[in-house]
Amino acid sequence: MMKEIDLYTDGACSGNPGAGGYGAILIYRGVEREISGGESSTTNNRMEIYAVIAGLRCLKERCKVNIYSDSAYTVNAFNQRWIHAWLKCGWKKADGKPVLNADLWQELYALVQQHEVRFIKVKGHADNAYNNRCDALARAAIKNLKGPA
Repeated sequence: MMKEIDLYTDGACSGNPGAGGYGAILIYRGVEREISGGESSTTNNRMEIYAVIAGLRCLKERCKVNIYSDSAYTVNAFNQRWIHAWLKCGWKKADGKPVLNADLWQELYALVQQHEVRFIKVKGHADNAYNNRCDALARAAIKNLKGPA
């Protein structure tokens, strides 16, 4: 039987672009694993996408994965099938311009193909404790990049 994992993710940026961080929590049978990290020069959207990538990279076998994100950009890319159109058009948008963050979308797409994935949009900065914890992890990662105040 395939393991079912809940993956909560969030990205944050101090300035956009600026220092950015991501946080993710993987949950399997009540056991939680937190991961986080950051980059000194990035964007909020890149960190939102990267949080999902980082979480999926932790999986060692094919799983059912419920991905919870407050990023409409990330969730809609899959749920509204934008990513399939981008792939079909050589990572170009309908207007012919290159898709932003194509490097991350390509990696995320490849990771998603390895699992049974469902993207679920959650309201950010609201009453979802796991989303709030991911936000705190992402913000802490930004502070760690900047060093002590």
